[in-house]
Amino acid sequence: MEQTITEEQKAYIEAQNQDLEERTARAKKMMLWFGIISLSMSFAGLTSAYVVSKERPDWLTDFVIPEAFYISLGLILASSLTMILAKSAVKKEKNGLGMALLVTTFLLGIGFIYFQFIGFNEIIASGHYFTGSESTITTSFIYLVVLMHLAHIIAGLIALLVVIYNHSRQRYTKGKTLGIELAATFWHFVDILWIYLFFFFYFVR
Repeated sequence: MEQTITEEQKAYIEAQNQDLEERTARAKKMMLWFGIISLSMSFAGLTSAYVVSKERPDWLTDFVIPEAFYISLGLILASSLTMILAKSAVKKEKNGLGMALLVTTFLLGIGFIYFQFIGFNEIIASGHYFTGSESTITTSFIYLVVLMHLAHIIAGLIALLVVIYNHSRQRYTKGKTLGIELAATFWHFVDILWIYLFFFFYFVR
C-alpha cells in the first residue's frame, strides 16, 4: 500500500535539507578560512625571516623590483575586480556575462604567472642569481616566497577551472553558489597576498 506524503511532511523534509546545506556551507567556509589563516602565518614567518636576514653580509641593499612585477601587480588587481563582477553576474543568473568574466579572470591569472617569470629573468639579467655560489640571501628569499605564492595562484586557477566547468553546466542557481563563493574568497586572498609581498619587497631593502 502506497503512502502519500503530506504537505507538512514535504515542508519538514525541505527544511531539513536546507538546514543540512547551510551547515555544510558553513563548515566548508570555516575550513577555507582556517587554511587562509594558516597560509597567512606561513608567509608572515617567511617575511619576518627576510627582515632578520638583513644583517647578513650578502644582503643586497641595491635590489630593484623588476618592471614585470609591476605589470603582474596590475594584472592581479584587475583579476580581483573581474572576479567580483563574475560572482555578482552568476548570482544574478546572467550566465553569459558571468562566463566571460570568469574566463577573463582566468586569463589574467595566466598573465600574472607569465610576468612573474619575466620578472625572474629580469633579476637574473641584472646579475642577481637565485641559487648557486653567485646567489644572495636576498634573491634566494625572493625566489622562495614568489614561487610559494605562484603555487597558490596555480591552485586558485584550478579552482577557477572547476567553477568555469560547473557554470557551463549551469550548476549555480540563486541560493546555490557556494562553489564560486569559495573560489572567489581564495582568489582574493592570493591577490591580497601578492599586494602585501610586492610592497614588502619594495620597502624592506
